Amino acid sequence: MEHKVLAPAVGESITEVKILEWLKGDGEFVQEGEVLLELETDKASVEVAAEKSGVLKIIKQSEEVVPVGELLGFVDDSAKAPAGIKKASNGSATNSKKVANGTGASRQSIHEMSSAGPAARKMAAEAGVALSQLKGSAKGARVSKADFLNYNPQATPVTPVAASSAVYVAPEKEEKKKIEKRALREGERREPMSRLRQSIAKRLVSAQQTAAILTTFNEVDLNRVMEIRSQHKEAYKKAHGVGLSFMSFFTRAVVLALKEIPAVNGSIEGEDLIFRDFANVGIAVGTDKGLIVPVLKNVHKMSFVEIDQGIAALAEKARIGKISLDDLADGTFTISNGGTYGSMMSTPILTPPQVGILGMHNIIKRPVVVDGEIVVRPMMYLALSYDHRMIDGKEAVTFLVNIKKNLEEPENLGLDFIK
Repeated sequence: MEHKVLAPAVGESITEVKILEWLKGDGEFVQEGEVLLELETDKASVEVAAEKSGVLKIIKQSEEVVPVGELLGFVDDSAKAPAGIKKASNGSATNSKKVANGTGASRQSIHEMSSAGPAARKMAAEAGVALSQLKGSAKGARVSKADFLNYNPQATPVTPVAASSAVYVAPEKEEKKKIEKRALREGERREPMSRLRQSIAKRLVSAQQTAAILTTFNEVDLNRVMEIRSQHKEAYKKAHGVGLSFMSFFTRAVVLALKEIPAVNGSIEGEDLIFRDFANVGIAVGTDKGLIVPVLKNVHKMSFVEIDQGIAALAEKARIGKISLDDLADGTFTISNGGTYGSMMSTPILTPPQVGILGMHNIIKRPVVVDGEIVVRPMMYLALSYDHRMIDGKEAVTFLVNIKKNLEEPENLGLDFIK
């Protein structure tokens, strides 16, 4: 029986997906649960696994953009596993005969494959180019698709990986590139913009064009917050397995401020203003693929520990590329912490349809006047960008002052982790 491999529905607003890479080949025997391909949407990457074991037939090719529900291929479960194929410990199919006979991937080639992205691996294999010939420009010297496209076979002798009838680059295809795109100068390289990056660009431009964005600033003395963290961080981590972060203080302060100024937690739909009695706070995270904003849901109900655990879980998923579309959905307000990169001050851009975003910056010890005396305190600049169509200046300033006050008097935050 043939089991269809369809482009999955991955979100209400997503109508099409891009086939980023087939991880299994046409005609290859695949095991149930093995990842067949990786799709890319305008929000995240999604893996599609085999529902049954059988022989894979590919209908749509890598780099194609297809509508949700489109047939990508199918798995014929009437075909039996070829002799020598067995289920590997990591869930993938391996050919024990090839490995035993030395005709499969060697330890060296496995190492090379781990240092290259799936698109680069596939293109190099089709072209008969050894990955060792390519110089990786991505993080960790990882070879990307762009590195392969910019590779000049005339500059370095090519060592074939295996006998292949594939040609490195068809002359007519190369000629077409020269007509459509300008020739690269020495020291330049071209990389295709991912759908995620395209989406980020469109959303940021759209936000600038449709919202009346204004930014107001303040500064906060984090002396008391740092004292409390210093006193309790060791016991906190030992008891809960997660660190007591600045983000939990800021998130709690944001939630209290949103209760006081609910317009900042709202959105605009046509000529209507939407107000909410709950808070879903997005935490902006920079990744190798671009900025993403995973959302901590129902933060207004969370304790300090739950906030820290939630942020840590989302950060880990972002780090390993396992953020789901549900993790990115339904945010009502966003916090962006540019201070982790050393930013002193910025004007963050809204995440539509939200009408407010808080920018945190680096903490610097500066002289300030307290009770008539000059003292050195750990200070941070705060920035609130807001949509002036829904939020008045008075509300925006009051919101930021509320956050400042509660961080300088953190007992107001309800320090539930202190027994």
